[in-house]
Amino acid sequence: MNPELVTHGPVTCLNVTGLGEPGGPEHTSAIRALYTVADGMGGPAGPLEGMWWVEDERPALQVPREQWRWHLLLPLPGLPEPGALELARERARPSGAAVDRVRVIAHTEGECVEMLHAGPFSEEHRTLAVMDAFMAEHHLVVNGLHHEVYLTPLDDPSPRTLLRQPVRKAG
Repeated sequence: MNPELVTHGPVTCLNVTGLGEPGGPEHTSAIRALYTVADGMGGPAGPLEGMWWVEDERPALQVPREQWRWHLLLPLPGLPEPGALELARERARPSGAAVDRVRVIAHTEGECVEMLHAGPFSEEHRTLAVMDAFMAEHHLVVNGLHHEVYLTPLDDPSPRTLLRQPVRKAG
């Protein structure tokens, strides 16, 4: 698959924001909380997604993974009814999941470059380099957080991840 320029409009999601390495205790706890609350709301509409950034001058991949920041997202089929989140949290509270961390958010990314990455997360840098070249060729610059849509379970031995980067015209 080659990079594509696409537009993403408003999406309503369950969200947990955190800090820490992918697969670490904080990350795993956040995923559990999202799915536990989503189940109480009738289940998510889409796969797990992550938006990633670092608060450091270095390029993200040079920053220790325990310093990575993220928003984990589970898309919903639409805006939930008033009180639905609170009710789902209360139902899920006995599970022990960190349900109070889960929020409902809406976000719009607008124009994005995206590309399918098939293979280990450790090799995403290769797909990102192709996306960067596409952006340079089309005079586009980063305009938001690095976004990943996990098309397979995170522990899948042959993961497939849609990589997305919000962009705008340079200049």
